[in-house]
Amino acid sequence: MASPAPHGVPAGPGAAPVPPDLAKLLRDQLETVSDEVEQEVRRQVPEYARPADGTYGQNLRAGVVQALTLFVDHIADPRGRGETIAATYYELGRGEALEGRSLDALQSALRIGGLHAWRLMGRTAEELGLDSTVVAALGELAFRTVHEVAEAAAAGYAEARPGSTDELERRRRRLLDLLLGERPASLEAVHDLAHGARWSVPRQVAVVALAAGPDHREEDRPLATAGALVDMESRPPRMLVPDPDGSGRFGGRAFALALRGRPAAIGPTVPLTEAARSLHWAARALGLMGRGILPRQGVVRCADHLSTLLLHSDEPLLAHLQARVLAPLDTVSAGQRPRLAETLLAWLLSGSNVPDVAARLHVHPQTVRYRLRQLEKLFGEALHEPDTRLDLVLALRAEALREQAPDSR
Repeated sequence: MASPAPHGVPAGPGAAPVPPDLAKLLRDQLETVSDEVEQEVRRQVPEYARPADGTYGQNLRAGVVQALTLFVDHIADPRGRGETIAATYYELGRGEALEGRSLDALQSALRIGGLHAWRLMGRTAEELGLDSTVVAALGELAFRTVHEVAEAAAAGYAEARPGSTDELERRRRRLLDLLLGERPASLEAVHDLAHGARWSVPRQVAVVALAAGPDHREEDRPLATAGALVDMESRPPRMLVPDPDGSGRFGGRAFALALRGRPAAIGPTVPLTEAARSLHWAARALGLMGRGILPRQGVVRCADHLSTLLLHSDEPLLAHLQARVLAPLDTVSAGQRPRLAETLLAWLLSGSNVPDVAARLHVHPQTVRYRLRQLEKLFGEALHEPDTRLDLVLALRAEALREQAPDSR
């Protein structure tokens, strides 16, 4: 739809003449008047009472300046650039609709701003001693200008007004992309998009990464209804869960049932602006699920597997650690190595208590002592050095996880 053209200023027989030289004087006052009009709009219209240094504030300032410029340009040349300004307000109204804001707030801002601007500029005209008919003509022109920009904004708003579920989903997808983008999102931008998406902004979130599945989207519907932001078309499919530790809507069996058996990994709970970090760990956990290092089925919570995630956060470095600290085990036979590695890890984790190791491994204590003597010959005093013991636990734990994975067998 094309933007509407302004009506112009009537020049009929009854129209009072407006001195064109007045335009230059009023134009010199544009910045000062714009400041006062902007402050008045912020004071009287709550929707516009936001920090002036953000995108929202910049748009408000630009709108005020453009409306006042249209008024002054009409004085200088009634057939001037009004069409350009009307097109600008058409786009402003369209943008308000796309962001989900009310047309009432915009129209109120135009009326309040127009009235205040007229008071300021009308005072200037009176101070110049202009004839009352000229002042009246200025007033008519001011309110005609307000009418024109309001009409243009309303037309843009009507053209873009959302009327379908698809539009709401598009906005929520855009909000999700903002929250999970590489660059941290500003809270102002999040609140603006959330308002248009009809989404209550939470303090904390967690991101869920889902295993690839069928193209149908039935499984995301109850979750989206409960407040999750869902994108089943991304790779991997993902959803952002609000306040995951508070409501209980996304926990336990109910959550697993809503996913219809699809494996999923839930990232750590983080502040809203750190949602991308939760996605990073959820995707990492999902990858480990696919390899069998974490459980393949069901819902895996990263919070329950932090040490495993830490171990596999840099796998080349982990491999280097294993090769260095487990080198003595490479000298034994292939049949002995798994038993010695298992015994050594159990011994380190049990505080060097032989009966506990025997109970854990379901073997006789004498078998444990025999294996420990072999390990003493292989590792020597290193078994009793705290730093080496920690390295051994990490390396052996990672190896045990890999051995338990079905793909390794």
